[in-house]
Amino acid sequence: MKNKHILITNDDGIYAEGIQRLSQCLYDKGDGYRLSIVAPDRERSAIGHAITMHRPLLVDEISYFHNPGLTGWCVNGTPSDCVKLAIEAILDDKPDLVISGINRGSNLGTDVLYSGTVSAAVEGLIMGIPSIAVSLTGNGDARSFDFAGQFVCRLFPLLLEAALPASTLININIPTDVDNIKGARATRLGNRRYRNAFEKRIDPRGRVYYWLAGELVVDENEDEDADTRAVREGYISITPIHFPLTNDNVLPALKKLLENMSVKT
Repeated sequence: MKNKHILITNDDGIYAEGIQRLSQCLYDKGDGYRLSIVAPDRERSAIGHAITMHRPLLVDEISYFHNPGLTGWCVNGTPSDCVKLAIEAILDDKPDLVISGINRGSNLGTDVLYSGTVSAAVEGLIMGIPSIAVSLTGNGDARSFDFAGQFVCRLFPLLLEAALPASTLININIPTDVDNIKGARATRLGNRRYRNAFEKRIDPRGRVYYWLAGELVVDENEDEDADTRAVREGYISITPIHFPLTNDNVLPALKKLLENMSVKT
């Protein structure tokens, strides 16, 4: 791990507790690697893989970490902006690893499609860098954030040594009840469904508007390897997520279908 360069980002904002405690845990671990922190200037949760195209991106170097060994830049953009900008413009050299988190709240199952935390890690993959996304399954407190940070410090060297495929990121979800964690499971993405996702309201001028909310529907019969089931049963969930998304198994049948189809009437 000596001389490795790690880029840390998130979607909760650069002043969030999760990224501060993760950065400090990684710094305290030492091992001769360098840390760079580039994250949004405010919370950008559930923004997915959005990038900024129609306004300039502003970057400010910050010193809130109170640690001369840590360098931080805040960006008025999205998590994906932060990773792309860090690699292509801010940093002097390409990082060896991207870690996104620690997010306050889970990123499980199909919710990863909306997640700024996971999208930042996907951007790392697009840039050809091994990437990890890490989240707590609830609001968390100082102790649970520290536990999560220490777990990541123990795990990521093993992931790098395992030389995972360049097209795969690791999505980690850690229960907040750290005293009762039973272990860690290798999992697949589960299915997150919500009941009554939109709440209809009336504003003071009589106009109808909708507030996205919804109650999570728990599937007691979901796959035993699902990440959603693992955290519900008290385990840390570790899920390999593959990119790109093309279903190669379908391509031969689709090509055959198109052979006999005319594109013109």
